[in-house]
Amino acid sequence: MRRLLIVTATALAVAVSATAQVAAPPGPPTAAPPSLAQIGMFIYPAKGQPPDQQAADEAACTQWAESQTGLQLQAGSVDTEAAAKAAEKQASDATKGAAVAGAAKGAVAGVAIGAIAGDTGKGAAIGAVAGAMGGRRARRQARKQATEQGAQQAQAQSQQALDTFKKAAGACLEGRGYSVK
Repeated sequence: MRRLLIVTATALAVAVSATAQVAAPPGPPTAAPPSLAQIGMFIYPAKGQPPDQQAADEAACTQWAESQTGLQLQAGSVDTEAAAKAAEKQASDATKGAAVAGAAKGAVAGVAIGAIAGDTGKGAAIGAVAGAMGGRRARRQARKQATEQGAQQAQAQSQQALDTFKKAAGACLEGRGYSVK
C-alpha cells in the first residue's frame, strides 16, 4: 500500500511540475529583462565589433532566440514553492483514505492473529489501529516526497528552458562574428 501511495504521489508530482510555467509567452515584461551576460553568457567581439554594435547584436539575437524558442527572457526566478504546493495538494487528494484502507487491511490481519490468540475482536481492533497509523504515515511520506519532487522538477524545467534560450542566442551571436561561451 505504501509503495502504491509513493508511486502515485511521485507520478502526480511529475505531472504537476510538467504543467508549471517555466517561461512566460512573449508579451509585455513587468521588469527589465536580464542581459545575456546576466544569464551567464560570455560574449567576445571576435571581429573587433564596437560596444554599440555588440549591444545592438545582443538585442537582435535576444529577439531572434525568443522567436525561435517561444521563450521570453525575463527577470525573476522560478516559483518552486507554488509547484511544490500544487504537487503536495495532488498527492494529498490521491492518497485520501490511506488511513481507512490501512485500517481495513490491519483489521483483516488482526482477525487472523486474534483467532490464533483466541480473541478475534481484540485482534481486529489492534490491527485496525496499527493499519490506520501506517496509512497516515505513508500518506505524509507521499505528500512530503511529492512536494520535494515538484519543486525540483520546476527548477529543472526552468534551467532547461534557460539553457535552450542560451543556445539559440549563442548560435545567433556566433553567426554575427562573436565568440560565445
